[in-house]
Amino acid sequence: MTLDALNYWVSFILMMIGFFGIVSSGNLLKKLICLTIFQVSALLFYISVGYVKGAAAPIIKDVIIDYVNPLPHVLMLTAIVVGVASMAVGLAITVRIKEEYGTIEEDEIAELDFKKHKRESKKK
Repeated sequence: MTLDALNYWVSFILMMIGFFGIVSSGNLLKKLICLTIFQVSALLFYISVGYVKGAAAPIIKDVIIDYVNPLPHVLMLTAIVVGVASMAVGLAITVRIKEEYGTIEEDEIAELDFKKHKRESKKK
């Protein structure tokens, strides 16, 4: 394995760590953190793809032989903003769930919700 491909391997490993955390964790806050790790791995991958060794910025001077395409970097800036916004919404929803159920564990929330619906169905 060369150092040229190291960033691809790091992004893949981060993606698998994030995915495993999302699937295996029952805590909503841990799921949000793992979702952020997953997102960072995608950002790292796309920024790595956009990099060209020895290339220059795409500013027209004389003759540019190799240049770096700025589009992946610009798209990742947009993805960072979307990621921060979705994290804020996820944290706000987690706070509301904590206020409503008193916990942020998925299995406990499902159990409390099941009991609530069972009581409501007995009343009918």
